[in-house]
Amino acid sequence: MPCYNEEAVLRQFYARTSEVIRGIPDYDFEFVFVNDGSRDGTLAIMRELRAKDARVSYINLSRNFGKEIAMIAGIDYLQGDAAVIMDADLQDPPALIPEMISWWEKGYDDICAKRRSRAGETFFKKWSSHAFYRILQHLTNIPIQPDVGDFRLLDKQCLNALRLMRESQRYTKGLFSWIGFNKKEILFDRDARAAGKTKWNYWKLMNLAIEGITSFTIAPLRAASFLGCILAFVAILYMVYIVVRTLLYGGDVAGYPSLISVILFIGGVQLLFLGIIGEYLGRVFNESKFRPLYLVKDYNGKIMIDQKEARK
Repeated sequence: MPCYNEEAVLRQFYARTSEVIRGIPDYDFEFVFVNDGSRDGTLAIMRELRAKDARVSYINLSRNFGKEIAMIAGIDYLQGDAAVIMDADLQDPPALIPEMISWWEKGYDDICAKRRSRAGETFFKKWSSHAFYRILQHLTNIPIQPDVGDFRLLDKQCLNALRLMRESQRYTKGLFSWIGFNKKEILFDRDARAAGKTKWNYWKLMNLAIEGITSFTIAPLRAASFLGCILAFVAILYMVYIVVRTLLYGGDVAGYPSLISVILFIGGVQLLFLGIIGEYLGRVFNESKFRPLYLVKDYNGKIMIDQKEARK
């Protein structure tokens, strides 16, 4: 469970999830909370839960690295044969865990929860999310699952596959699809947050959408190349037209407004192309530094001096 400023709901999440897993006696469970640089009492609650329940573990990151990085931190530290990734805000209902386990026992490796409805979200957010998934599906050759979030059960094979991918700019929803394995979708109605406020605004969602597109397709670069070729071809045709017209009818003075309009249009297109190229180049620059994905301040109260030994 990646957590960022979730003090209002963390105890409620623990209580509801504990009640669900109490009815599954055939398995041993572990809670792995990841404190992603919270500024409220989230870490104190994690320590409180750890003190009263040995099944609770927590990873305290050195700062806020973002949800995508917090998820891989949790995956690095967990030790079970399977894992359920959940948000702590109770929009992911713990009651689905037994059904996920039942499908896992039938041989599925990735049991993901697909949202049938989304309570507490605006029409625009629902529409934009649906539109983004449709666009991403058309741009990439990877079968990205629409309306499927991070809430899922992953077998150990899937977890090991995700551990191999250490890219710093992550779009985990796409990685879940990229690794393959035997998937099963189950439908659920997503509730509104049980407490607290969402950490996702439209700016962050737009950045996440850009991450998704640039992580799994080079279609924007190809579109820029095609559009550039089309504009160059049109410019050549127009140049031939001007030369022929001048030879046949003599020269004339071109209109200033039309000339400025064409210059501004071409300049805008060039800046757009440079922005697309810069987005991909920036990703290459960030990945080439080979920095660790995250730093752990302490794990279950143990200070992590040597980060290389942190996961041992």
